[in-house]
Amino acid sequence: MDSIIGYIAAFCTTAAYFPQAMKVYKTKQARDISLGMYLLMTTGLTAWLVYGLMISSMPIIVANIITLILALYILIVKIILEKKEK
Repeated sequence: MDSIIGYIAAFCTTAAYFPQAMKVYKTKQARDISLGMYLLMTTGLTAWLVYGLMISSMPIIVANIITLILALYILIVKIILEKKEK
């Protein structure tokens, strides 16, 4: 039962990044996204991934790998677009 709750939580928090990633992809615009927030979030996701690996928790590992990929995509596009604007 604990794993089911973990997977439900993982699905919800990971799925929350898809709309933002899709919007950035479609509009090629990330001006309104907070750079600080995404830097902090990717750091936290990396720490959660390491923690999940340390305790061998698949819900934590899977969710944070997928979420980290989405957050890094948004962060990288944000940085690239900001450099182009300058």
